[in-house]
Amino acid sequence: MRIPLSPQPPAHWPKRALCLITALLLAVGMSQALADEQVFGWVEKATLEPWGVEVKAKLDSGALTSSLDARDIERFEKDDEEWVRFDLELEDEASGETFSKSMELPLYRDMRVRGAGGRDERLVVLMKVCMGDTVYEEQFGLRNREEMHYPLLLGRRTIGHLGVLDVRETFLNAPQCDEDSPLVAHEPDED
Repeated sequence: MRIPLSPQPPAHWPKRALCLITALLLAVGMSQALADEQVFGWVEKATLEPWGVEVKAKLDSGALTSSLDARDIERFEKDDEEWVRFDLELEDEASGETFSKSMELPLYRDMRVRGAGGRDERLVVLMKVCMGDTVYEEQFGLRNREEMHYPLLLGRRTIGHLGVLDVRETFLNAPQCDEDSPLVAHEPDED
């Protein structure tokens, strides 16, 4: 049996070829966009600024707001505004020493959290964290995380500023911030 050769490809080929070329261009464009983004693993080292204390941070896409290990958390009033007093006691991963600091910061907002353990109310403050070579001013819910593996949990609000999260990897970017590092200021519109 002979199959006749047509001098012209079938009429539906140009449409299929156009779809294939379009899909290929989109894939290349997306690959290039992802290549331009910084990639972070699900666990990274970060530094709390301005002190430069290095801690392990878990990047948790299941949490919206970031969380920081804090002790003796207390709300109080100062100059007719609500403030939060708390203590930090963190192991500095770089030196192995304990970093202790008593803090007083303006209360940014109250946050209600629902989880496996029930409901919890947390006080939220703005603080700065270095990830890679950039300082980010972010919201941190204060909670005693002493029993947790990671004193710092970074939620989606923060992850969205960082770049791409690769859940298969850890420790892809060491914190390398100094006084000349770019600062990504908190955007109240993103609340």
